[in-house]
Amino acid sequence: MGAVTGRRGRHEGRPAGSPRTQETSSGRAARRRANRLPPPLPQRDGLDPVRWQLPPDAPRSTPALDALQQRFPALADPAAAPLAQRFAAGEIVDARGRAWSAGDPVGPRDEMWFHRELPQEEVAEVELRILHRDEHLLVLDKPHDIATIPRGVHVLGSALIRLRRATGLEALVPLHRLDRRTAGVLAFGIRPEERSAYQQLFARGEVDKEYEARTLPELGSSLPSTPGTVQTLRDHLVKRHGELTAQVLEEPPNAESEVELLEVEGEGVHRFGLRPRTGRTHQLRLQLASRGAPILGEDLYWPAHRPLPPARLWPQGLPLQLLARTLAFRDPITGEQREFRSTGRLGVRGGASRTLGP
Repeated sequence: MGAVTGRRGRHEGRPAGSPRTQETSSGRAARRRANRLPPPLPQRDGLDPVRWQLPPDAPRSTPALDALQQRFPALADPAAAPLAQRFAAGEIVDARGRAWSAGDPVGPRDEMWFHRELPQEEVAEVELRILHRDEHLLVLDKPHDIATIPRGVHVLGSALIRLRRATGLEALVPLHRLDRRTAGVLAFGIRPEERSAYQQLFARGEVDKEYEARTLPELGSSLPSTPGTVQTLRDHLVKRHGELTAQVLEEPPNAESEVELLEVEGEGVHRFGLRPRTGRTHQLRLQLASRGAPILGEDLYWPAHRPLPPARLWPQGLPLQLLARTLAFRDPITGEQREFRSTGRLGVRGGASRTLGP
């Protein structure tokens, strides 16, 4: 874990190690998505169909039903429609829309497409405020505790699905992501043919992002204590599959952020401005918490040894005090300089759920 402290020192070099590799691979992935055939099934309730391609080393001549059920055991749930019935109804198709039969042999790189069956979901009655919309971009001022994309139990209530259904823009996709618990500026691409150009801006680190966070530093925190002081945070962060939280490892840095103390509020609350230069999962939350300044409303990285603050600082319903304040970049399609700013306010109670989820 490293830090460089100064005043207004905003242009230190990138951390050594993997961010550039991460950006390059992200750009390649965006180009691969752009070159795929269109999905053989239409959207349903704003949701894209599921695509599964059998791996190159898959056994040959496995019955289609067996292969699909082995990969997605939930399809055999007694509460779900019988999988054999779904095959018989022509609901499982290949990349060109031809229906698979349950006993059809499948092998390496064959594709199977289908729609997921959704459980009942309570969708929060919270307004989605659109900051900007033109023929290229839709920019949302995302509320706290709304997932960016369908994930886990947050499907129909995710920002993407709600916006698709509200606007009729079936090709709408997020150009980047915000944690479910983080509020603020979230940009979506409207035209599929432009998606890769926008996503590669994020992959190459050519987007300026500024966040705000309200924290409660403990005595001895290594973060700035004088307003106006700027510090660069460098860490090696890892989040393993299946684990809720990320970890800081003593390895070469792969995550970098700039933090500036904006204000010292009452009772020791510090409001920081943050400029991430990389995009690791939970990067800002973990970098602050690991330096003794967890964010108020934090459900994953609040230290176990610290009691929660009094209700006047952490009232019931207080959402995570992290806001994506601004997003700025040169538009790769129009050439104009874009800047979008959230109107959200930290310190306001909301309908935040403190469930253990990313």
